[in-house]
Amino acid sequence: MPAETASTARPVAAARRRRLRADRARQLADLLRHQILAGGFPGGVLPLEDAIAADYRASRNTVRQALDLLRGEQLVDRRAGVGTVVVCEKFPHALDRLQGLAEILHEHGRVTNEVRTVGPVTASGPVAHRLGLPEHTDVLCVERLRRLDGLPLSLDLSYLPMDVGGELLGCDLENTDVFRLLEQLTGGPLGHAEITLEAVNADAHSAAVLQAPRGAAVLMLERLTHLPDGRPVDLEFIRFRGDRITMSGLLHRSV
Repeated sequence: MPAETASTARPVAAARRRRLRADRARQLADLLRHQILAGGFPGGVLPLEDAIAADYRASRNTVRQALDLLRGEQLVDRRAGVGTVVVCEKFPHALDRLQGLAEILHEHGRVTNEVRTVGPVTASGPVAHRLGLPEHTDVLCVERLRRLDGLPLSLDLSYLPMDVGGELLGCDLENTDVFRLLEQLTGGPLGHAEITLEAVNADAHSAAVLQAPRGAAVLMLERLTHLPDGRPVDLEFIRFRGDRITMSGLLHRSV
């Protein structure tokens, strides 16, 4: 092999090895993260690096890199005399049932709401369209900071038609899910909802309210909920702290 070709090949081979190590570390981090979130480590303490390496057939360097990734997510930390421990709990949020946050997390603590905004506003074109209303119609706007046992979890912004939403003005929005209140007001269960889930960077306002780093990724859930007759009744934009919530669901493949 010519000297010039060999000198070029060596950096390429080294870069490939680094990429493969990084790939393996990421793949191992994914497996460990699943175990952590599923409560697979008794007492919240991960096995020693040698044990993880043996269990997952990985090198010690790969294990260290994977744990570094999880530390970067603030999911685990290294503690002297103990080892690697879980330091952040994520709460499960199901995507296959239409439920309010308090219903979803009732086993994990008490959900309370700080009502930041509530009152009529003129609907923008997109909001009016989604709710099936004429443009410039007034709608009820509700923004709430939602906490689980005092821990900031989500910032919820809702738009509702005034003939339904107006009734919420006299309701206990601090301690009750909007879904439950809507069902009480309409005299029956809600129907279905369309959802979109994506990651967005936290703006300065939502980061401050959620006590999250500015620019941190948050989970944005957009949900349009309908009554049983198909009428859209609640358009929500919900920003979840991504380090405190995990989304899950059961999906069936249709033939």
